[in-house]
Amino acid sequence: MSNPQTNFPRTNILGFPRIGQNRELKKVLEAYWAGKASESELQSTAKDLRAKHWKLQAGALQINGNTKGLDFVCVNDFSFYDNVLDLAYALGAKPKRFENLDGLEGYFALARGHKSGVACEMTKWFNTNYHYVVPELSIDDSYRADASGIIAQYKEALALGYKPKINLIGLFTFFALSKIQKGEPAEVFKKVKSAYLDLIDELATLKSGGNEVIIEFSEPIFVRGFDAGIFGLECSKGGSAIKCIYDSITEKGITAIVSTFFEHSKELTEILLDTKIYGIGLDFLTGAKNFDSLEAIAKSDKVLFAGVIDGRNIWVANLESKLSTLEQIAKIVPKERIVVSSSCSLLHTPFSKEGEESGKIPSEILSWLSFAREKLSEIVLLNEVFRNGVTSETKSAWEQNKEANLSRAKSTKTNNPKIRERVEKIAKKERDSEFKKRIAIQREVLGYPDLATTTIGSFPQTPELRALRLGYKKGEISPSEYEKGIKEYIIDCVRFQEEVGLDVLVHGEPERNDMVEYFGEQMEGFVFSKNAWVQSYGSRCVKPPIIYGDVARPKAMTVEWITYAQSLTSKIMKGMLTGPVTILNWSFVRDDLSREAVCKQIALGIADEINDLQNAGVKIIQVDEAAFKEGYPLRAENIKEYERWALESFKISTAVAKDATQIHTHMCYSEFNDIIKTIEALDADVISIETARSGNELLKVFKSVGYANEVGPGVYDIHSPRIPSVEEIVAQIKALLEVLPKEQLWINPDCGLKTRKWEEVKPSLKNMVEAVKVVRKG
Repeated sequence: MSNPQTNFPRTNILGFPRIGQNRELKKVLEAYWAGKASESELQSTAKDLRAKHWKLQAGALQINGNTKGLDFVCVNDFSFYDNVLDLAYALGAKPKRFENLDGLEGYFALARGHKSGVACEMTKWFNTNYHYVVPELSIDDSYRADASGIIAQYKEALALGYKPKINLIGLFTFFALSKIQKGEPAEVFKKVKSAYLDLIDELATLKSGGNEVIIEFSEPIFVRGFDAGIFGLECSKGGSAIKCIYDSITEKGITAIVSTFFEHSKELTEILLDTKIYGIGLDFLTGAKNFDSLEAIAKSDKVLFAGVIDGRNIWVANLESKLSTLEQIAKIVPKERIVVSSSCSLLHTPFSKEGEESGKIPSEILSWLSFAREKLSEIVLLNEVFRNGVTSETKSAWEQNKEANLSRAKSTKTNNPKIRERVEKIAKKERDSEFKKRIAIQREVLGYPDLATTTIGSFPQTPELRALRLGYKKGEISPSEYEKGIKEYIIDCVRFQEEVGLDVLVHGEPERNDMVEYFGEQMEGFVFSKNAWVQSYGSRCVKPPIIYGDVARPKAMTVEWITYAQSLTSKIMKGMLTGPVTILNWSFVRDDLSREAVCKQIALGIADEINDLQNAGVKIIQVDEAAFKEGYPLRAENIKEYERWALESFKISTAVAKDATQIHTHMCYSEFNDIIKTIEALDADVISIETARSGNELLKVFKSVGYANEVGPGVYDIHSPRIPSVEEIVAQIKALLEVLPKEQLWINPDCGLKTRKWEEVKPSLKNMVEAVKVVRKG
């Protein structure tokens, strides 16, 4: 690959989904963890999946009987759990509590926990809904490279006749996403760097068979801008650590490509162009400012891996538009130095549209969609036309793509003038009165005590409940049987909450499959797939709603069940809704309308539901925004714009609430220090937050800004099956009271109880209520 004129890649992806067409990986993993499948069965399934996925990459497009595919298949994008975890394990980055565990036992211990200790933390991969396992690093630990797993996969691909390209997370991204347990960052970095370069040495041994060892290093951390703490470290040869390390890698005989994605990386691109790497990958979909780097790339000898096919969304590419982008790039960077690539790994998209024909997506809408397998074809077809123009071979496929895009643009399904006009004419964008006036009215009308107790909303989703919903969906259970079963569950929830003594009750959400899907199924503009699963982490897969058109709420979605629950008790029953920003962030969103416009359409639907609920006598309504922070841009300069429309969307949804209607919201998985002012601006009467693992530290942020609205900090962790004692919760509440007064505090678990078992929930909530009684007595 040293001479792009003669041996030059033309097509590329940064990774492929590993779960399989029918979630084969999920099934075998869970069987292995349950002791129902052996390690050899697990490894055999993994090997079969890799072979199938490589075959798809190598044969992506059929044109007049000829097979055309990607120039290289991806190796090391496959994982049993997560690629960050894979790299940590390959570098020997094991916490001390697991130091005596080896093989898959040690690997899964880091991800899932073990009798030897708790699992490593898990958090979101940049601003996606994929989770990675956070490596734990310490100056006291020894790091030792082991590339045997990567080498084995490389040789697998060679044996099947494929040209492999190794995908590897870059050292800087790995280090930046890790948690340093002990030691100065610079010193820990040196130890990790040494092991990382040893790993590259091992991979370089693959050259001995006459192979060209190509590694594409994923460095998404570069899109956050220049970090002097890591990128500015001097190396022994002088210059930045980035130049030093990537020059060292290329000197080992590696053909190195460094790819950034999810935003532009202008500042770091300049440094990369001064290294000896072969190519640089840039995202031209979410990183518009990457166009500013083209002149510098043209002056260098680097090959540009141009990310023009969307690796994160599911819409059929407008290949004419993509071709225009490539031709614009080719006016500056020579065409022979441009590779047609996905913008990021295809991990974030469903596997294939195959099988959806018999599903719930209308055929017209299905023609507008492109999942991972289809995106391979788009890349290959786009490359063919970019190099050779539309030929007799490619004409049919090219015209089919044009027709799909034209159909979508002209469809009445995607354009509803009444909805567009309603958004344009939004008159009421915030509540009538300020919080101080509202809370006085609410305290009088609702009459709840200080340290009021409640839950976040959901109660355990039992196997019987899931079977009831599934049977109803399949038509095996009649509407009357379904309604009877749901009502019985609600009755049990209400009786239990009254018995335990909670102040504000919930109906338990037995009718809901998912906090976004439930609402999407009842709103115009959404469709749901049959099998469009994407990996969240490990064996956990999700099937996001697809927002294809203008969104509206044709009729009430929750009123029937909430008012039924309220009829069973004299206590206050809380209405439960999902907020517009969370619905947006946890869906595949149309790309032909701004996210702001889509979010405001959803907000108006939620506003209609709030109005119906309060008119039906529901006095407290919770509008969950669990994913509010997940939508934050990666570049600091874009944050204000996101906050503007996200905040406005939430306030539009709640503006209809009367002064006496108390609006709650809930946020989880968030560090709030940097967005506390935005939370304050949401102007919810009560916010519940996930704080059980951080004691009162997180709450101090609320005090520091003089937060006046009411707060429900979680007093116990629902992600663990353990039952907190009365004494524990008393201590937790007392810690909270050191920060905020009792008049401002609500007491609740830190998240919904959907995933817990009743035998855990009942004693935990009893202990929580008893702890409040102890504290109230003083």
